[in-house]
Parts: sequence; C-alpha cells; structure tokens
Amino acid sequence: MSVDQGAGRPNYAARRAALRDLLVEAGADALLVTDLINIRYLTGFTGSNAALLIHSWDGAEERTVICTDGRYATQVGEQVPDLRAEIARAVARRLVELAGEWQVGRIGFESHVVTVDQHRGFLDQASGLQFVPTPGLVEQLRMVKDPYEVAQLRAACGAADAGLAALLERGGLRPGRTERQVARELEWLMFEHGAQAVSFETIVAAGANSAVPHHRPTDAVLATGDFVKFDFGAVVGGYHSDMTRTFVLGAAEDWQREVYTLVYEAQRAGREALRPGVPCAEVDAAARAVIDGAGHGELFVHGLGHGVGLQIHEAPGIAKTGAGTLLGGVAVTVEPGVYFPGRGGVRIEDTLVVREGGPELLTLTSKELTVVD
Repeated sequence: MSVDQGAGRPNYAARRAALRDLLVEAGADALLVTDLINIRYLTGFTGSNAALLIHSWDGAEERTVICTDGRYATQVGEQVPDLRAEIARAVARRLVELAGEWQVGRIGFESHVVTVDQHRGFLDQASGLQFVPTPGLVEQLRMVKDPYEVAQLRAACGAADAGLAALLERGGLRPGRTERQVARELEWLMFEHGAQAVSFETIVAAGANSAVPHHRPTDAVLATGDFVKFDFGAVVGGYHSDMTRTFVLGAAEDWQREVYTLVYEAQRAGREALRPGVPCAEVDAAARAVIDGAGHGELFVHGLGHGVGLQIHEAPGIAKTGAGTLLGGVAVTVEPGVYFPGRGGVRIEDTLVVREGGPELLTLTSKELTVVD
C-alpha cells in the first residue's frame, strides 16, 4: 500500500519570513538557531550537526546562513539550495564569528536549548554582540500546521491505521502471544504500509499491564479476558502520528464495558471541545468532567493531550495546567484514560487538526469497543 504524502515541498522562505516578524517583536537583530528540529522546519536540512543564523530585517535572505560540517557538504547543497552554506565542525561558533563580522548587534539564541557552557562560549567569543534569550519562537510557528504538514500527518496516521488493520486481519492479536511479539509485528506492518520510522517504541499492554499508562512491552503472555492497550504511531516525512486503541480478548466483562464506555464518552467530549479560541485547559476540563462525574477522576492521571508534528510531543499542552488558547490548524492528540491498578485500564487517543466548525480527524480506526475472539 502506498501512502499519499501530498505534493510539493514546504515554503521554507515563508517560514523564515514569519520568524523575522517574531524577531522584530522580540527586539533581536538576528537569531542563532541551534535546535536541529527547528533548523529542519526552517530549511529542510536533516543532518545531525547544524546551526542557522537568520536576520530580522526584510530582504535578509542573503545573510541567512546555515552551517554544517564536511560530512554533509553535499546534503546541505541538495536540501538547502536557496541559502548560503558554511562548512565548519563547530557550527555555532562559526556563525557567531560571522555575526561579529557583520556587527549584528542583538542576537537572539534559543535559551531553552543552549546549555550554560555553550552560552558562556558565545560570550567569550563574541565581542560587540549582545546575546538575548529568545525561547520558543520557532516552536510558536510550528504549532500551526500548513497544508504540506497536514498532508504528512495524514499520511503518517494512514500508515498507522493500515498497520493495525493488517495486524487484526491476519490474527496477530490473540491469546498466547507476548506483548513484545505483537508490538514488533505491528511496527513491521506500519513499515509495510508506508511508515518511514515509528513515532516511539510501540506500547502493547495486556491485562493488569494495561493499567500502566506508558508500559513497555514485555514477554507477558496475552490471555482471554485481557484488556490489550495499543499506543503507537508512524513517521512520514518527519511527521509523527499518535493513536491509542484498547481491545478485549474474548468476552468482555461488565466492568470492562463500563470503563470503556466512560473513556469513549470522555474522549468524545474532548474532541468536541476542540475549537479555535478555546483555552487548552477548558478542553482538558471537558473530558475530565465526564470521568470525574463517574467518580473515577483520581484514575485519570495525565493530561488530555499534546501537540504533535516534527516531534511526538509539541506545544500546546492540553492539561489542567495547559496555557494559552487553541489556534486553527494546530495538530493535537486527545487521549483520556482510566486505569485500575492491578486490574486493567483503557485509553483512547486520536490525532486531530483544530478547525473552525469542528476538528479534522486524522486517525480513522474505529473507537467502538472491539472484542477480539
């Protein structure tokens, strides 16, 4: 099966232009970008050693410079043909040197990424430059996905949906297999259906292990009557999907049906609360109120969701303490769970894009209770 990844390539120049507006607001003449994910977002470069210097004034592309080392000399030319490239092992040091030569003045740096020792090195190196902490500027842009990014997310979610469907169709979920066997088979099937990587180590949690929110697969053997919780995702074009589904092996007991229905209703309430302009904490509260109302609030032990994109966990955070309001085009997860220690638990999770009139659902596997015979 091939997965449609969308056409064309991102408009990296437009992303850099949007960043320049934020730099002007922050009072910085330039930004030294050292986070590799942010460099990828702004340029398309995917090497393991790079830094980017971007100026704040309009028409400054001729002084926007990417630096990488000799291992990536060919790659940077292919992936970033529109920018000047410098080749040096100490990439940030070389760009600070250039900024000094160009008398940049106030240079922003990613203070949430740069270490104390790195910052000290900048100060020791650069006379005449003033370093200004500018945390989270690129991440602010990354929250709202453009059509290209949504196409990648949709393809990643499609690979995960198809992998799970294939696992179920071939009888891969059955008593007698281990959590680890099922997890590895699901990962392989996602690759067969278009995944280029997995979003994270696949979670398969059976029986009492399903009550552990982030259980790692073991040699525990699946048994009739177990809840089996899957939390998994695929990567396409660098973008991550995230989905959780919970199944029952054999006949479901009354308590399993009750807790599943509760989480199903909470997840629906959370999805329906996703609208541009709604505070993130209110979305969490909408789902949490359903579980609280059933008397199980203390068993919902994590936030409702998170942003997703080039990283599996991005802004915004959707939780009791979540800050800010949702914007149109933000990709998020909604994943309530109820966990009975020593007995079992249920989580249901989708990846969605916030839209006017209601969210766009990207993970399409059914959320109805599925009993696997």
